[in-house]
Amino acid sequence: MGQIHTRRLASGLTLIIEPMSGVRSVAVNWLLPAGFITDPDPLEGLAPMIAELVFRGAGDLDSRAQADAMDRLGVSRSSDASSHHLRLGFVLTGDRLMDALPPIADTVRRPRFEQDAIEPTRDLALQSLESLKDDPHQRAILAARAAHNDYPFSRSGLGTAEGLSAITRDDILHHWQRQARPDGAILAIAGDVGAGDRAPDAIASRLDALLHGWSGAPPAVSLRPASAKGSYIHVPDESAQEQIVLVYDAPPEKQPDSRLERVVSSVLSGGMACRLFSEVREKRGLCYSVSQSYAADRDFGRCVAYVGTTPERAQLSLDVLYAELLKTSAPEGQVTPDELQRALIGIKSNIIFSGESTGARASALAADFFRLGRARTLDEIADQYAAITLDDVNAYLARRRMGPTTIVTLGAAALTPPASPA
Repeated sequence: MGQIHTRRLASGLTLIIEPMSGVRSVAVNWLLPAGFITDPDPLEGLAPMIAELVFRGAGDLDSRAQADAMDRLGVSRSSDASSHHLRLGFVLTGDRLMDALPPIADTVRRPRFEQDAIEPTRDLALQSLESLKDDPHQRAILAARAAHNDYPFSRSGLGTAEGLSAITRDDILHHWQRQARPDGAILAIAGDVGAGDRAPDAIASRLDALLHGWSGAPPAVSLRPASAKGSYIHVPDESAQEQIVLVYDAPPEKQPDSRLERVVSSVLSGGMACRLFSEVREKRGLCYSVSQSYAADRDFGRCVAYVGTTPERAQLSLDVLYAELLKTSAPEGQVTPDELQRALIGIKSNIIFSGESTGARASALAADFFRLGRARTLDEIADQYAAITLDDVNAYLARRRMGPTTIVTLGAAALTPPASPA
């Protein structure tokens, strides 16, 4: 990996460039402050619709011509909407980057959002929403998010049928004009760059010219506290399975404790030797699936624990899962040397793998800058985890508390939620 170059362009856009030796590809990851939390209340679903529409024509090119132009340059492209951002991803060979920047910039600056593309896009979004009926696991996760997270982070990200049905082309144009602003946007480039006509200065100069006249910041998003955090909610469902989801708060990424929480999460759910798999599934045979994950954002973090089982074993599965989560902060739940070693090996492997893909690297650079205010090299990240000791982890667990835990079950019958610790 080369040195990371970070600068703020004339438009206000943050540009991050990291040369990677030994690769011929380059990845561009563009985060725009137009994620699903920015959708107006009556129009939930704007973000996923726009994520589909941005590659259906831009500038002087209609949908087919835009696709042909990108294909001629060998540009692989993708888009999706997360909570904060609408993400545009591009991967191509490094020698074609400068030629590809104009159509890439047009995708953001001059999307056409043509009327004849609206209905097919709406249909796709409604189909994605409808598919949830066949995915009880995901429905349980979304119900837990809706109950636990502050609004609008409680949204599903898929929109609602009412919102999707009401969206017009004027709504899309207005939303894009308001949200797709450079102040708050992040453009990360990783791969075969760094010298000659692809030096950081040359890329920045090219982008300044392409983005001339683009300015401004999106409006702030207002939050409303979650009203059901820490509660128990049952969602009746005729499925032959019982879905159980627990959600509790955890450190945001900018806190050093986030690294310790990631180690704890790996101890709990980092493979077949992890605690939850061993205690809930292997020893007791209570379920077909059990897991725990930790995700950290800029301002908050969340842990989500899940067990999928049969109705007959659901109550005991919930009780054992909750007991195992609580146990981590008890003296008998201290992390062992072997558990720490396995967790750190798994984390290190993920760091190494992410460094072998230009797309993953560009995505990580942009996410780092958003969550931390700066991008880290892989060596820095690896060194941070290598410095973690067993005493560090167990001292963290001794002061760590789960806090209000939201429990959602989806199945035939409601369960009895376990009592919260005093």
